[in-house]
Amino acid sequence: MQLRTEYAAGTVHYDHILQTTAFTLAGLGLVVVFSASNVMAQSQYGDAYYFVTRQFIYAILGVGALWLGRRINYHNYKRYVYHILILCLIGLLLVFVPGVGARVRSAARWVRLGPLTVQPSEFAKLGVVLFLAYSLARKQEKMKYFAIGFLPHMLVAGLFIGLIGKEPDFGTAITLGVIVITMLFVGGTRLTHILLALTGGGALAGLMVMKDPKKFARFLSFIDPWKHGQDVGYQLKQSLLAIGSGGLTGLGPGHSRTKLFYLPDAHTDFILSIFAEEVGFLGIILVMALFLILVSRGLWISLRAPDSFGSYLALGLTLVIALPAAINMGVVSGLLPTKGLSLPFLSYGGSCLLANMLAVGILLNISSQIKRADKEPLRAVAGGQ
Repeated sequence: MQLRTEYAAGTVHYDHILQTTAFTLAGLGLVVVFSASNVMAQSQYGDAYYFVTRQFIYAILGVGALWLGRRINYHNYKRYVYHILILCLIGLLLVFVPGVGARVRSAARWVRLGPLTVQPSEFAKLGVVLFLAYSLARKQEKMKYFAIGFLPHMLVAGLFIGLIGKEPDFGTAITLGVIVITMLFVGGTRLTHILLALTGGGALAGLMVMKDPKKFARFLSFIDPWKHGQDVGYQLKQSLLAIGSGGLTGLGPGHSRTKLFYLPDAHTDFILSIFAEEVGFLGIILVMALFLILVSRGLWISLRAPDSFGSYLALGLTLVIALPAAINMGVVSGLLPTKGLSLPFLSYGGSCLLANMLAVGILLNISSQIKRADKEPLRAVAGGQ
């Protein structure tokens, strides 16, 4: 894959606001992961730095992924779309292979790579977004046709969503489905086709919830967490107690009481609850503002991208970050049913951090192409004088 060459005066202008915001969130994530996990890490592994050390290693790798994504001309991905898609598909299949896939709490979501584990579904989201961006850009004039603009995309996306749902990872499957529907809608797919997909997907999701006692119990606890606070609603109840006890300014960094084995997954899915308890409502506003800046810059890049492929790709990558963040915030605050979704950049988890940093890197490359396109007419005028 060819790296992008520098142009004109040799200086490339990336979206520094986007880059700074991503680094700020990742750095904040390291601090919060340590605060939320040190007690459990000391108890389980005899090392308070066990989780944050691993997160720091992934953060360094994430910086490398961002740099690589920023350097590679995003147009080059067109040549490797199907190769990347097949690799992502193989990764999703490997989680079910005994001895290769790793299970945690009966969920097969990880693949062992030596001392590390990788979650293929995080990278599969990027692969599907890349495929959709490439296909939508090619079929712009034919997106209204069911057999061209809707069916092929839904078949490919349905395969990935089905495999992710089988792990099971219901939250990621739903997230990917929403990303696909949004991109198809923006790409020009007929509204009737979109409604058909929403109806079918909604019915299937409802059936899965009704058939799975655990998922149905989570839905009941979402409706009234206090009624089910000693069983299925325990996690949500503890999350709400943590958020409420934080007040406006919090109990102070490191002073969370809920992380003392009261709140399960305190350093992963519910890390925002611990953050709220320690730094309060003002801290939550800060996190929300950072995500709002990041998402707004991603959408701005999508609107200003020099071609349709870049526009669709930027939209999809922004959704990859925005949707899990919005869902996670809704879950920990009791606005949405409990799902196993991490908070991008902040939650403990190497694959999520790597995938999100790579997504930001690609967005930065697209942003550099916007600057380049803006300057080319000026150079043409200068050259004619």
